[in-house]
Amino acid sequence: MTGHHPWRGVLVATALPLNGDLSVDYDKYAGHCAWLVENGCDGVVPNGSLGEYQVLTPEERARVVETAVAAVGGERVMPGVAAYGSAEARRWAEQAGEAGCRAVMLLPPNAYRADERSVLAHYAEVARSGLPVVAYNNPIDTKVDLVPELLARLHGEGYIRGVKEFSGDVRRAYRIAELAPELDLLIGADDVLLELAVAGAKGWVAGYPNALPRACVELYRAAAGGDLGTALPLYRQLHPLLRWDSRVEFVQAIKLSMDIAGRHGGPCRPPRAALLPGQEAAVRAATEKALAAGLN
Repeated sequence: MTGHHPWRGVLVATALPLNGDLSVDYDKYAGHCAWLVENGCDGVVPNGSLGEYQVLTPEERARVVETAVAAVGGERVMPGVAAYGSAEARRWAEQAGEAGCRAVMLLPPNAYRADERSVLAHYAEVARSGLPVVAYNNPIDTKVDLVPELLARLHGEGYIRGVKEFSGDVRRAYRIAELAPELDLLIGADDVLLELAVAGAKGWVAGYPNALPRACVELYRAAAGGDLGTALPLYRQLHPLLRWDSRVEFVQAIKLSMDIAGRHGGPCRPPRAALLPGQEAAVRAATEKALAAGLN
């Protein structure tokens, strides 16, 4: 992570520790952010999908950002600022700036299947906050696909500086690089890390470092550095876990792995339900196998 590009490197989409009554444990969250940085991660992304931002009150959401900044410094914090309305998303970007953050991450409009004009207007509005914006392309959940041509237009207009690419289509990396060579590609799904790192990604907005930071950072650094001799065996070892990041139950799976690894994962807020017994057994077995292999 470097000064003018705070979105580069391994930025962890942080899981949010909840108490038994499902209130936010801010002290544990501060400790978790600091622990991630101590273990080699470059920064954190609060209020992403993994952070359950959709079920937080505005007061909780603001305090989560402030807690992360106090724990690791604003230059290491890139909050998610997604909202149904562009004005609300801009307000979250402004709140991030006031808290000391240097960049924000923004989904396209996600209340309906927005057309290209709406997407452009949405990013234009949030860019007016003055902070660099990293787009987040998640067509699976949002029903809006930021295809390479649209990303190039958003970048050309000066609205975005990077993109967290979660489509799973690794072929897009090369098209994005052709159409917008200055747009930073960030790995958006854990289970395509190697493919996108080899394709030239500048960072990783990551899920599984919440549970296994050192192993995940080693994997990213090796892959991004072209050291496939180190990266490929490690990727094979971790992939049974990394693929959970692309499943509906990714929050519950990562929190369970955190619990097994001795961190505080804990419960999720409704409507997220507990893992089914078979899912829990699969996550538990894969996590215990990784830990037994010395991956942490």
